[in-house]
Amino acid sequence: MAWNPFRKSADAEQTSETTGDTASSEPVADQGTGLSAIKRAMQKTWSMLNTDIRDLVGKEGRLVDDEFLAELFGHLVKTDMGAGPAGEIRDSVHRKFRGRKVLMADLVEEAQTTIRQIMDQDDSPIELQENGPTVIMVVGVNGSGKTTSIAKLANHFAKQGKKVVLGAGDTFRAAAVEQLGIWADRIGADIIKGKQGGPPATVAYQAVERALETQADICIVDTAGRLQTQSHLMEELSKIHRVCTKLIPEAPHEVLLVLDATAGQNAISQARGFSEAANCTGIVLAKLDGTAKGGVAIPIRKEFGLPVQYIGLGEGPEDLALFNVPRFVEALFDAQ
Repeated sequence: MAWNPFRKSADAEQTSETTGDTASSEPVADQGTGLSAIKRAMQKTWSMLNTDIRDLVGKEGRLVDDEFLAELFGHLVKTDMGAGPAGEIRDSVHRKFRGRKVLMADLVEEAQTTIRQIMDQDDSPIELQENGPTVIMVVGVNGSGKTTSIAKLANHFAKQGKKVVLGAGDTFRAAAVEQLGIWADRIGADIIKGKQGGPPATVAYQAVERALETQADICIVDTAGRLQTQSHLMEELSKIHRVCTKLIPEAPHEVLLVLDATAGQNAISQARGFSEAANCTGIVLAKLDGTAKGGVAIPIRKEFGLPVQYIGLGEGPEDLALFNVPRFVEALFDAQ
């Protein structure tokens, strides 16, 4: 089902009733109900992983031998956490329980400890500039959830009372421009649009220029979806980056890579290509609620060192949460 920018999620409506519409430093999904929201989004991943491990261990526990360790490794890899992190968990279990019987609780504890160490990062909200607009460039492949994530971020900042300018830089896809236009109208954001098929860098330049002229707080620049293997299009991202710098030397202050969690290991190659071409500063992991491969956040963090800043928890405009490692790990393994 396509995302409807006018539909409020149940969580959003409940939050509005209890808090009014007061500004917050975190997305609404993270206010008090953050863990439950993440658990709901991680349900598919949790169900597959925990069912497999419970079947592996059984009610009475199981002896940790080579056969057990190989089966454990296979179950962990199915979540798309990758061979590296899965191997670290397996090796940790091997060191601590080799030749002994292990219970489900033992495995969960070891897995949680290992993943926390691999993903060690503080919460990474977007830091707003003290003077002038904060420029955020958003990149990703076609269908990753990029435009929807931009709308959610814009909604988040608008609820804080921030003045937002959107740059509809996906000039090759009319639907993306239309979607951002609808959202801009709803939240009262300014939007810069270019000609169909026109140069995206021009839109980016004009959006930053408008943000400066109107003393906006936030400028979010969309870019056309592209494959990380399309070198000429990746070079275009570098050009967009450069034109932002012409107006504000430090801009863009954030370059967010939107990855589709349902892509699993394909997201790794996407992260590699984009992080090199666009100087990415962080990741938005979209569509986490639609996959059993939520473990992909782990190897992305391990391999690239980029913080996972936000996660998409659903289709509603409020379904965006600041990524928090302890909550993620608990939602991945703990009881639902």
